Amino acid sequence: MEQRAIVDLLGKSALFGSLADTDRAAIAARMRRVDFEPDQMIFSRGDPGREIYLVLEGRIRLSILSSDGRELSFAHAGPGNIFGEIATLDGGERTAGATAISRVQAMALPQRAMMELIENNPKVGLAAIRFLCTRLRETDQRLEAIALHRIEVRLARLMLSALKLQSPGAAGKDVALDLGMSQGELALLIGASRPKVNIALTMLQDMGAITRAGSKLTCDTEVLQSIADME
Repeated sequence: MEQRAIVDLLGKSALFGSLADTDRAAIAARMRRVDFEPDQMIFSRGDPGREIYLVLEGRIRLSILSSDGRELSFAHAGPGNIFGEIATLDGGERTAGATAISRVQAMALPQRAMMELIENNPKVGLAAIRFLCTRLRETDQRLEAIALHRIEVRLARLMLSALKLQSPGAAGKDVALDLGMSQGELALLIGASRPKVNIALTMLQDMGAITRAGSKLTCDTEVLQSIADME
């Protein structure tokens, strides 16, 4: 990918999107290309945080292992997403593991380079603070959803979030959505079992919110929103 395209992709990321073009160009110049194979573990929880990653192509699963050995996924990182930022910024250990779900192309920014950018440019430091605050809010909302809301409500909210990324502004009864993940991955993301996710998907279909063809869906955004708003 050309340097200009990387600068533009940084502009769409939550961490660096607020920076000026020249600032993002300086960041892109310090990054290097990395590739990962499907199911490759990029780092584990407890590893030192030496790099921040920008996904160019593919998808990454971010997860932790429970005390009984179950994998609990709390997010995916796709094209334009940043991951690995917390340990890299604070110098501590990785708070979660990262695994490539598919073949992944990414750009890596070394910790030393990130620290130099923050020290030399207050705008980068402010962008990092805003980004981490957003991450904290999202985590609080996700924990609340898992604790308080039924599975079909969680699924509806996840689908609406995915639609905003894939088709901003799209609305109506026939909006296409490709989640790009299995029911097992969906289950990990919303804190449920695969059988319960399958039941919830059937419920959404019976309620007229979606029609299914594998991982590809056609959504009625009004019905999805009404389900997402349920307590």
